[in-house]
Amino acid sequence: MSTAISQQVWLIEDNATLRQTVARAIGTLAGFRCAAQFQCCEDALARLSDQPEAAPEIVLLDVGLPGMSGLDGIALIKQAAPGTQVVILTVFDDDDKIYRAVCAGASGYLLKDSLLDELATALHEVSRGGSPMAPRVARRVLEMFSRLAPRATDSSVLTPRERQIVEGMADGLSNKQIAARLGLSPHTTEDYTRNIYEKLHVNTRSGAVAKAMRHRLF
Repeated sequence: MSTAISQQVWLIEDNATLRQTVARAIGTLAGFRCAAQFQCCEDALARLSDQPEAAPEIVLLDVGLPGMSGLDGIALIKQAAPGTQVVILTVFDDDDKIYRAVCAGASGYLLKDSLLDELATALHEVSRGGSPMAPRVARRVLEMFSRLAPRATDSSVLTPRERQIVEGMADGLSNKQIAARLGLSPHTTEDYTRNIYEKLHVNTRSGAVAKAMRHRLF
């Protein structure tokens, strides 16, 4: 019998107690392994520089860190390890930090007050190409871009069904949940998602939501 290979997760968090708690929680999840823990971005980036082959599939990254901010670290981590998915883990849910994280390439945005309840779902979602967001963060993304974005001159770039799917993404739903909401098969929903990415010239759910909201496409 073959043994499934666990996806490696790195945890960058300066609070030692929380870091250990999250690491233990990851250790209980089938298919995932907390391969390394760091208290600052600089240490994680040094490891990537010295051992690029050790780059993990997922990085859980705090925002308020000693030295380099987690928000500044996102782009550097993605530059050093393009295939690594960075998920923000923070207490902050203000517009500026959410916007900067999304624009820098974060694949998800989780809040510490509900982390342990959402951790398993979030790790599975991001490993499947999704963008996990705490529900209130997803709603703030929706409100933020609705306020700040100029209205597009041509909203027909997305079909009505595609706009419904992007709305589901903005609400923090997985493809399976979006399919159930709209009465579609998961396969059909994935086809729509690929079309949306192609039309908007993005590669992630968070990028699709950000661009659609910036141009008010739904």
